Amino acid sequence: MSRFSNVAHYQDYNQLKELIEKSNQNIDMDKVEKAYRLAEEAHGDQRRLSGIPYILHPTSVACILVELGMDTDSIIAALLHDVVEDTHYTLEEIEEMFGKSVANLVDGVTKISKIPYSNREEQQAENIRKMLIAMSNDIRVIIIKLADRLHNMRTIECMPEQKRRDKSLENMEVFAPIAHRLGIKRVKEELEDLSLLYLDPVGYKEIEDALQLRESERDRFIEDIKKKILDAIGDSIKGVYISGRVKSINSIYRKTFMQGKTFDQIFDVFAVRVIVDTVRDCYNVLGIIHDIFQPIPNRFKDYISTPKSNMYQSLHTTVIGKDGIPFEVQIRTWEMHNTAEYGIAAHWKYKLGVTEASNEKSVKIDKSIEDLKEYLKAQIETEDATDLIKNIKNDFGQSDVFVFTPKGDVFTLPMGSTTIDLAYLIHTEIGHRMVGAKVNNKIVPIDYKLKTGEIVEIITQKDAHPNRDWLDICKTSGAKSKIRQWFKREKRDENIAQGKAELERELKRNGIHFTEEESKEFFKSMLQKKHCNTMDDFYAAIGYGGIQLWKMMPRIKEEYQKIYAKDIEKIIPVSQAPKKRSKANSGVIIEGVDDVLVKFSQCCNPLPGDDIIGYITRGYGVSIHSRNCTNVPKDINNCEEPERWINAYWEDDIKETFRSTLEILANDRTGFLADVTIQLSNMHIFIHSLNSREVGDGKALITATIDVNGINHLKGVISKLSDISGIISITRK
Repeated sequence: MSRFSNVAHYQDYNQLKELIEKSNQNIDMDKVEKAYRLAEEAHGDQRRLSGIPYILHPTSVACILVELGMDTDSIIAALLHDVVEDTHYTLEEIEEMFGKSVANLVDGVTKISKIPYSNREEQQAENIRKMLIAMSNDIRVIIIKLADRLHNMRTIECMPEQKRRDKSLENMEVFAPIAHRLGIKRVKEELEDLSLLYLDPVGYKEIEDALQLRESERDRFIEDIKKKILDAIGDSIKGVYISGRVKSINSIYRKTFMQGKTFDQIFDVFAVRVIVDTVRDCYNVLGIIHDIFQPIPNRFKDYISTPKSNMYQSLHTTVIGKDGIPFEVQIRTWEMHNTAEYGIAAHWKYKLGVTEASNEKSVKIDKSIEDLKEYLKAQIETEDATDLIKNIKNDFGQSDVFVFTPKGDVFTLPMGSTTIDLAYLIHTEIGHRMVGAKVNNKIVPIDYKLKTGEIVEIITQKDAHPNRDWLDICKTSGAKSKIRQWFKREKRDENIAQGKAELERELKRNGIHFTEEESKEFFKSMLQKKHCNTMDDFYAAIGYGGIQLWKMMPRIKEEYQKIYAKDIEKIIPVSQAPKKRSKANSGVIIEGVDDVLVKFSQCCNPLPGDDIIGYITRGYGVSIHSRNCTNVPKDINNCEEPERWINAYWEDDIKETFRSTLEILANDRTGFLADVTIQLSNMHIFIHSLNSREVGDGKALITATIDVNGINHLKGVISKLSDISGIISITRK
């Protein structure tokens, strides 16, 4: 059932008008009527896959926006959001009839389609980039998009199973985190629950059944708690409103299936929400509750004095009654409740006069919107669009830490953030000039991960500047973006030289050869996708880390083979033809040697993509090492028995898999080993062994031996594993 109005999934225009009338919002019904008539005529006989008239989708999306308290232009844009994409009307005609604001909203919600992309991930990433660009100008774009996605999920049953799973995964990775960051809890929770239904229907059903079994028991329990609290409060606090709450199915799922807890171990499955008139009343109610119920240690959180990054404010405490059942109590004012439910959407409710907000609250919302716009502008400049999804998931996640500066200022960062992230959050120049940090008055390493409640002092020097290694240390995309921008601005010539050398090295290693003119033509489409105007821009982006070459090389090789596969002289020009090399087994070519036994040394476990060299053993063939292996002499010509070292190369098309061992250091928690196993399984990675052990200080070390097909594949695996909560570092043995 919808968390919004108790209505069917599809709502018609009459229901929309009724909702607008009940909302008491200052909506221009003449403009809404005009937009509906245009949408109705434009969509005509078009139908959804379910057979329902298409026009019912935009009216249903508009109904969701009315319930969120959005304004006239947002509702009109919802009615017209598919008109430009799916009918004969143009954006220019929409602007002429309804104004530039509506046209911009419609354009922001419309999917990108002008540039052809080679896979679904790139297309998805560019759609998100386009949406972020529109959001940076007008936050209403994403609120409309969230309403559109929510209605699509309510009516997705008729879609093919894989399509449902793809959309659900995108919700979990992109749209639910954005809804969380905007503070629109109602949309976030329903999106997550509906997505979970299609991602793990069995797990969803188990939790749903468990909740239903306890429904009558829960209702009696909550009513009893409400009565006890009201009796204790008596006449001392006026206007107290108490309601019961059940944790969302996805939240319970995360704690049971992903953290290994039982249903009975989740303290906040059942909760009571107390809403009062003033902040003083909040703390008075807290004292009364702690007097009549036993508080559970370390389960109190004060989000009033330290609000979450999405403006959420409440007091949270978990207590236990005489019957031994633990439950959570949330205490907040009506103003806080409105912000908790509607988030940034509350901005338009205030503007329309539907609810009242203090000047301080209005200023906070305006400030939050501006901060979000600044964040989005930084994301838009990310050359590698596929990084956007990871950034959103990391930066808009639900786990935050709160830290203080020596002056008492509070800063909120994602879990796992370092002192570098804090420095750049305080101010860009402080980040650039950072040389160290103190936590609770003690010097800490620059990669120290911050914890809630710590007092952090950033140490700076006037002539200091960022280090490229910081990109691998910091957590937030904002810090990474500012570091890259510094290198982009201050070290352009160095970046161009470094990027060009790196690209040439990778091309040569993969047997790819271009003339300068051929190179420009070949990379033309890639420059467009990476938002680079010239090859120098492309080289510079590689040099300062804006473009990660290891991600691009598989595509470059594939495109090169498509174009030049039939032209042997192009692939290996005669003037550059290498010395004759003979192929051995195991995907390795040994220069000048035929039919020799090849084995891979266990000291470095080389993978396709690593620079390799062979060592002629006595009686055991050729042993293959990585060039940077500790057992390979730095100066082979002057080492003992240099004649036993021989050039070796990888075949261009290797079909085999190779073992590689990773060491994963993380904060120890229940279910961590299961999370790693599930992530590897989702990537279809064969696991030879997986062991975990405690290493002290609340940390665990997992050693995983897996099969991969090369260094690029391994980097992709490491990137995916890094998304798991609590990961500190992943190193290849």
